[in-house]
Amino acid sequence: MSPRAGQAGPPAHTLAFVESPVQLLNVLEWAHLHGRRGGAEPERQAVPAQARRMPAGAIQPADAELTVVVLSPTDPMTRGQLRRMADLARDEGYLVRWEEARGGTTAPFHTIGGLAGSLRRADRIVMGDPFSRYVQLLLTITRARDLVVVDDGTATMEFVAQLARGERLVRWHRKGGRPGARDLLFAPVSSSARRRLTPSDHRRVEVFSSMPVTETPEGVTVTANDFAWTRARFGPPRITKGADMVGTSLVETGVVDGDRYLEAVRHLAKAHGAARYFAHRRESTDKLHRLAVETGLEIVRPDLPLELIARRGPIGRTVLSFPSTVVHTLPLALAGTGVRVAVCDIDPTWLTDTASPRAQGFLSGVTDTARDVHRLAAVSPE
Repeated sequence: MSPRAGQAGPPAHTLAFVESPVQLLNVLEWAHLHGRRGGAEPERQAVPAQARRMPAGAIQPADAELTVVVLSPTDPMTRGQLRRMADLARDEGYLVRWEEARGGTTAPFHTIGGLAGSLRRADRIVMGDPFSRYVQLLLTITRARDLVVVDDGTATMEFVAQLARGERLVRWHRKGGRPGARDLLFAPVSSSARRRLTPSDHRRVEVFSSMPVTETPEGVTVTANDFAWTRARFGPPRITKGADMVGTSLVETGVVDGDRYLEAVRHLAKAHGAARYFAHRRESTDKLHRLAVETGLEIVRPDLPLELIARRGPIGRTVLSFPSTVVHTLPLALAGTGVRVAVCDIDPTWLTDTASPRAQGFLSGVTDTARDVHRLAAVSPE
């Protein structure tokens, strides 16, 4: 990779592309570990956030080492969390360029056209979701020699495995299904992205992850994310006596049946005395309303990624979760606090008829590879 903190050499300019709050959090963790700096001093909190926002098409200062480009989604919850994370990035001195990348049929053309010059000039590209069609399109433009993939949750495990096996890039919950017309149309771009994400004499690839990486592609550098920035920036939290529960979007992605999921949440909450349910940003309003009515749980819509919410506190002494990213990240973010993370397996009978054939094995692997968590057996309806 290019020069790190304490090593000689000129700073390389880095463009980071994020589409979710967790991706932006992990860009900050990567920058903290590698000693990347922003183009401004952090002591500028008196400057209004609006004044610090970098308009589309603006040119970054020459001394900026990292510019974060937010490819904004349309989902209101995700946008809200991204706004908060963008402000944290500015507070750390980094430049943030907010792109309304999905604001209409012509938005992608304007976004990609406006980024083309920056992409060609960048020495390094950091991305949070190599499965994203947006990111794959951008990769066809860049000439950067260094490519970095930061965590986008459990999908990172699947990306590394697919890259190692030379497979086409397909999200785990869609694998096994027949490609649609859009998939076939986009196939050449996806193939090009996979080639660019394969290390060569002219390109270096780093994966920055808190997830277990069991199949490392030849030539790929794997760097551990231990959430050092999060632990230094927030907490330690106040610990409450009860339990909290973490929601998942497995129902929304069509993997788990909604009724089965609700019954499992009700059972776990009762068995462990959980009072709060931290909703995933993709969970539907109707589902959350039903959870509140039928389980009595207080539904909390976090305004930041759960790793930061938990680190700021208050947080329950036990955190209950189904197989998801947080069973890997929360033990790192909460290291030394005494909080126990417990994960409940997904029973095969909960899966929908349309779930990918790989779903059960993948979810079991997420739990099997988690460290410092207490494993709970799958619950059954009473």
